[in-house]
Amino acid sequence: MDAAFTAEQDEIRRTLREILGKRCGPDEVKAAVRTAAGHDTELWQQLAQRLGLPGIAVAEEYGGVGCTPADLVLACEETGRVLLPSPLLATAVLAVPLVTALGTGAQRSALLPPLATGGLTAALAVPGPALATALALTGDDAPGEWAGGGRAGGVQARAVDGGWRLYGEVAQVLDGHSASLLLVAAHTGGFARSRTLLFLVREDAPGLVRARQTTLDETRPQGRIQLRDVEAELLGDSEEADVGAALAATGRGAAAVLAAEAVGAAGQALARTVEYVQQREQFGRAIGSFQAVKHRLADLYVQVQAARSAAYYAAWDPGQGGLALAQALEALRITAGEAIQLHGGIGFTWEHDAHLYFKRAAADELLFGPVHRLRAHAAEAAGLFAPRAPLAPAPAQAPAPAPRNEKVTV
Repeated sequence: MDAAFTAEQDEIRRTLREILGKRCGPDEVKAAVRTAAGHDTELWQQLAQRLGLPGIAVAEEYGGVGCTPADLVLACEETGRVLLPSPLLATAVLAVPLVTALGTGAQRSALLPPLATGGLTAALAVPGPALATALALTGDDAPGEWAGGGRAGGVQARAVDGGWRLYGEVAQVLDGHSASLLLVAAHTGGFARSRTLLFLVREDAPGLVRARQTTLDETRPQGRIQLRDVEAELLGDSEEADVGAALAATGRGAAAVLAAEAVGAAGQALARTVEYVQQREQFGRAIGSFQAVKHRLADLYVQVQAARSAAYYAAWDPGQGGLALAQALEALRITAGEAIQLHGGIGFTWEHDAHLYFKRAAADELLFGPVHRLRAHAAEAAGLFAPRAPLAPAPAQAPAPAPRNEKVTV
């Protein structure tokens, strides 16, 4: 394994940091999330057309850049530094791998080129607050538990005249209010052949109702979608497709990307805190010169660097994505909390920029965690909790002789 970055990867990092540094200051981010789309559409088109950002992991035959997953991870570390609100996660990280893995040749040819160039955005709709379970990050991919189980709840699909109709509701969909294409996980088959399939729903489908939700982290906008007998297209050409395996594979790649985003955010929160403590004075000297503050910052630096190494390793080996994500989310939560503390009274005001990172940390744990469940599932998958073999019974011992009643003469 060669852990060094190539010249092309360094160029991706440099170019992204330059563009985002000019367009994604805290004020610009706050303004972008309050638009109807929830992101700066002009900046999104610039990133898509100039850098091919959403097409980094799309094959060249479909109009993408054809880079490795490591390149996407490296790019998302930069977007995480500035908390970029964009459809990148929902489109390139969650939707594109599913279309690539399950779609027919015609579907891939029709959908991947516009997804790669930013002309089409997509969102994955998973019933209930179960995205982490559906992606096999915090538990086994059990469709009966997270997709409605074929009974009430979730989204149900029924075959009608050679097509499909969907009905149901999904409350938390990343970019669900603005995506041009929805990938909806729906249950079909009833009790006899209960299974979960993925369906394509266009934004203008009759019966589709969408509304933006109020979220803790505005940089990750979410929408509620209602499907009222909506016409849909099956993703793929077979009802026997292994949707669970495709979702789990997508989850492994998404974990590495999310870990890199969290590391980028944690690193930037730490850098801003270091800059502040060098300027803020108390008792006639900068508070960063106090030994206690130095120790706290040093501990944060070590934790962020360890999380960065784990994220890079997960880019090379996606099987380690769950552990890397757990470490990165923990580093972001602790770093964001310490940033608020070390900024003092101004840091505790809700409007301060430090709270953007704290909200991202809390919201990502709600969506993809929590940390202890990520670690527990990774440990279980690695066999650390396998039951031990029963111990061999101890050899039988001869019973001790019964005491005799003897008279003792003194």
